[in-house]
Amino acid sequence: MRVAKWSLPAVLWLVLLSPSYATAPPAGTEDAAGAVPIRDLETLVVHGVQPGPGLWKVSKDGHVLWILGTASPLPGRIQWQSAEVEAIVARSQQVLLPPSLSFDADVGFFGMLALAPAAWKAMRNEDGAKLEDVLPPALYTRWQVQKRRYLGRDGGVERKRPMIAANELYAAAIKSAGLGQKPVVWPVVQKAAKAAGIKPTSTTLKFEIDDPKAAIREFRTGGFDDVACFEHKLASVEHDMPQLVERANAWAVGDIAALRDLPLEDADGACLRALAESGFARNRGYGDLRERGRGHWMAIAEEALRRNRETFALLPVDGLLAADGYLARLQARGYEVEAP
Repeated sequence: MRVAKWSLPAVLWLVLLSPSYATAPPAGTEDAAGAVPIRDLETLVVHGVQPGPGLWKVSKDGHVLWILGTASPLPGRIQWQSAEVEAIVARSQQVLLPPSLSFDADVGFFGMLALAPAAWKAMRNEDGAKLEDVLPPALYTRWQVQKRRYLGRDGGVERKRPMIAANELYAAAIKSAGLGQKPVVWPVVQKAAKAAGIKPTSTTLKFEIDDPKAAIREFRTGGFDDVACFEHKLASVEHDMPQLVERANAWAVGDIAALRDLPLEDADGACLRALAESGFARNRGYGDLRERGRGHWMAIAEEALRRNRETFALLPVDGLLAADGYLARLQARGYEVEAP
C-alpha cells in the first residue's frame, strides 16, 4: 500500500523564497482612529494577448539554463504568447519547477484522518476567540476598514487565525483590483513538458516531521507569530495594490526594466520569517528557511547545467533580480548571464 503524505496546515505550505519582507505602514498614513485611508487604484489592468517577459540565458561550457521569471498575481484577462517558451521546453532535457518548502509527515491514510480535526482547529483561534480578542486594538481597527471594503459582512472570517483571515482578505483585494490568482504560466509549461516526455523536476526543500501532533499543538498554542504575519499582509492590502497592478502589467508586456524598478516587498516573506523564528522551527533546527531554500535550488540547477545541453527553469522574478538573488549567485560562480 502506498503511504500517503500528510502536510501541515496551509500557513506552513509557504512558497515564500522571496528576496525581501513587507514593511509596516509608513509613518503618518493613519487617520486618528489608526486606520489607513482607502485609496482607489489608478492603474488599469492590461488584457488580451500579451508577450510576457523574455528568458534569461545562463550558460557555461556550451550548456544553457533558460529561466523564465514568474510573477503573481497577474492580470486576470490576459492570453500569454508562449511560443518561445514552448519551443525551448521542447528541446530541453530537464524542466526545473520553482523553489518551495514543504513540511510533511508519513502518517498513512488513517493517521491523516486522525489528525484532520486537530489540523482544522489549528486554522481557527483557540477557545472560540475572535480576531478582536487576539489583535491589538489599532491593528483590528485597520482590519475592519479593509474587511468592510473587500469582504463585506463575512462573520466567519472573524474566528479564523489572523494569518488565515489575512490571506482571505488579500485574495479578495487581488480580485477586486482586476488581478487573478489562476495560473497562467504553469499550464503551458506542464503541457509542453508532457509533449516532450519530460517529468518536471521538483526543487522543493522538504522537511520531514516525526511528531505531527506535537507540531500542530505548538502551532495552535502560539508557536507561530500570527500578529506579525497578519500585520504585514494587511499592510500589503493597504498599500501595495497599485504597485501589484503595475508589476502585473510589466510582466504581461515584457517590461523587464519596470520589473527591476518595482521590487515587491513581499508580505509572505514576513510570514516566512515569523515561521523561521517560531518555536516550531527553532525546536526542529530549521534555521534560515529562505537561505536554505535558495541553496537547495542552486545545487539542483548547477547539476542540471553540468548534465544537460539545455535546461528550462521557472523562478519568481523578485528572487531572480534581487542583488543577492539567483542570477547574481550564478554569475558569481562563473556562469555567463544574458538578460532578455
